[in-house]
Amino acid sequence: MNKFCTYGKFVAHEGKRDQLVEILLQAAESLESLDECHMYAVNISEDEPNAVWVVEFWQDEAAHTASLSLKSTKSLIQQGRPLIAAMEGNRLSVIGGKGI
Repeated sequence: MNKFCTYGKFVAHEGKRDQLVEILLQAAESLESLDECHMYAVNISEDEPNAVWVVEFWQDEAAHTASLSLKSTKSLIQQGRPLIAAMEGNRLSVIGGKGI
């Protein structure tokens, strides 16, 4: 199985989380037509008011990498970057499980 997953945490500048969430939701919408993207979930944390988590599940790492070169993706990254104070993430190879 070559499935690929990322878990990313974005910490928005104070008061900018909701604006960042809107941009990330636009990113999710822009990926709707890509069959290689199986999931792009935007999540907020009740314990960290400035944190936004994004979980991405892709056919493979190459599909994820290719998505970063899309015009819509580049534009949304450019819009979101100034709102982000810090980022951390994990790139994972999916082994298996329910829904996979």
